Amino acid sequence: MAIQSTTSHSMQEQQSGYAGPLAIMASLMFMIGFITCLNDILLPHLKIVFDLSYAEASLIQLAFFFGYFFAAIPSGSIISKFGYKKGTSIGLFTAGIGAMMFYPAASLPSFAFFLVALFTMAAGFALLQVAINPYVSVLGPAKTSSSRLVLVQAFNSVGTTVAPYFGSLFILAGTLSMAEIMKMDAVQQTAYKFSQAASVQMPYLGLAGALILLGLIVLLLHLPSIASVEGDAERSTTYADVWKIKRLRLGVFGIFAYVGGEVAIGSFLVNFMGLPTIANMQESEAAGYIAYYWGGAMIGRFIGSALLRTLHPGKQLGVQAILAALLVTIGVVSSGSIAMWSMLLVGLMNSIMFATIFTLAIKDLGPLTNKGGSLLNMAIVGGAVVPALQGIAADSFGLHISFVIPILCYAYITHYGFIGSDSK
Repeated sequence: MAIQSTTSHSMQEQQSGYAGPLAIMASLMFMIGFITCLNDILLPHLKIVFDLSYAEASLIQLAFFFGYFFAAIPSGSIISKFGYKKGTSIGLFTAGIGAMMFYPAASLPSFAFFLVALFTMAAGFALLQVAINPYVSVLGPAKTSSSRLVLVQAFNSVGTTVAPYFGSLFILAGTLSMAEIMKMDAVQQTAYKFSQAASVQMPYLGLAGALILLGLIVLLLHLPSIASVEGDAERSTTYADVWKIKRLRLGVFGIFAYVGGEVAIGSFLVNFMGLPTIANMQESEAAGYIAYYWGGAMIGRFIGSALLRTLHPGKQLGVQAILAALLVTIGVVSSGSIAMWSMLLVGLMNSIMFATIFTLAIKDLGPLTNKGGSLLNMAIVGGAVVPALQGIAADSFGLHISFVIPILCYAYITHYGFIGSDSK
């Protein structure tokens, strides 16, 4: 009994010691969510500024999430060499540089320069994700890893919930419809587009300052190292070793499907609500409603973090994926407020998906955890590929029907939750 009591007391002390680092990771997740969600505001905004088709506008998400894809493996190497703490600071500095690039991109204005800025910012976020997600997963008991990561991800959702209001106030304020722009002469149109491009300069300059400041703060803080996933043991492993694990392989595709489906819906929600058959809203008004989509994910993550301490993570994942697919289906086959609100409610179902897929995929990987996390973060490129596919489908068959693509994503996640996550 004395030994058991001492062990329990030691575990409590250890978990309380993790509270500070978890709070830091949560604040960083807030920034990632906030800035990533601004892409949903940028997409319709730059679509008008540069007169883009749906497929061309989806290049915004393509550039951003390909930054994750190309930076994930190098990020793993940076973490291996410098550890989670310095790697996190390097990621924040890189993202800050990307945000600063919005100023010259808007001054030109150049759509290509915007894409380069987004790619650079995403490369920094890739390093942050490679550091944060595995770190939070192993920063405490393995049994509650899903619950812990869902809780930290909830602060990511706080950022995505606040961002649409920020974007509609500072970026979309004064935005005109395409019909109103077409009434202008050529000189007026050019002047208007320059002014709209310039509207992103100060918001992103402020975000750049915040990211760089956070990077400096993290350097000064004490973050505990995790011997089982950092150091010499981790450096002796290879990506081939990780890829042999079926549960991890299937989880990579699960992250691809989840991020792809979530971002595709978020990217086209403003345009979806602007359809005459849905809500016929102006972009600035519709942008405010996106907060319900991301807000649902936030609420679901706080609730899900508590539920996952007792419920089976895989089964809960499968159930929520089925409900998400059902809600999107209702949005596709209906119209008006039913279609709009069913699509917005998908955010609630998305809530636990990323964290649950991630923790199930890297469970018990030990020194393979860092490289497994890198591969899972590469799969965030789904946020580029799936919206691009949906953009092509929207141009070819109509925006309404194009939401069939996210339904297919949720179908795969259902399979992973019930079956794939139990693979060895």
